[in-house]
Amino acid sequence: MDETNRGRLTKDGIRIYETGDFAGMHTAGALAARILDDITPQIVPGQTTAELDRLITEWVSAAGAVSATIGYKGYRHASCISVNHVVCHGIPGDKVLKDGDILNIDVTVIVDGWFGDTSRMYVAGKPSRKAERLMQVTHDALMLGIEAVKPGNTFGDIGHAIQAYAEGQRMSVVRDFCGHGLGRVFHAPPNVLHYGRPGTGAVLEEGMLFTIEPMINLGRPETKVLADDWTAVTRDKSLSAQFEHSVGVTADGFEIFTLSPGDMFYPKSKDAHNA
Repeated sequence: MDETNRGRLTKDGIRIYETGDFAGMHTAGALAARILDDITPQIVPGQTTAELDRLITEWVSAAGAVSATIGYKGYRHASCISVNHVVCHGIPGDKVLKDGDILNIDVTVIVDGWFGDTSRMYVAGKPSRKAERLMQVTHDALMLGIEAVKPGNTFGDIGHAIQAYAEGQRMSVVRDFCGHGLGRVFHAPPNVLHYGRPGTGAVLEEGMLFTIEPMINLGRPETKVLADDWTAVTRDKSLSAQFEHSVGVTADGFEIFTLSPGDMFYPKSKDAHNA
């Protein structure tokens, strides 16, 4: 059997993996999460995003892993680094971080054919109160989405949990980007929307693997992609934040593959574990 095509497909084209496959996802996810732990002390005013990416590239290689993003559709970096009003897919470069800048770092590694994909928010120096609140709301929205993951629920339940919370905090959910299936491929069905109505969309089944990665804006939800064909920014230049975990559906809930080894995923809240 083609290793990328293991497991069966649902009628919605979503691959169902075996319970034993979760070990590979945990290994890949743990490496991605450890790299994001290790980069934390480097997030300081005066640092460049290119240097952050250089370190990440070095650490991926030193771990014997492969970066999933280097060479992906022509992309040349081991991370996406999105600062302030950049929503996602920010390209590392000579940008110098300033005091109060917030940034998302997104890393995907391949370990023994399994993809570990995660991102989290950081601050260079001291954040503004509104930036700190945005990050907290985005983190909590992600965790509420994850709590909706269990067999019999739907992807609409996940999106609704995120949307209802974020909009209840007077923030907006980006519609133009979404989470995705993964496993032994980088992107696969389903599209995991971060908004929706309860009970709609495909039904969750044990063995599904996917990311949940809401992007939340302080202003309006609309985005635009810059001339580099990668960088997405808020149209109204409002601040944006994103957190991402890779998860699997278990018999009675979920497992998170990308938990921070140092409990550093977001300092204001402890990582959620499925009881």
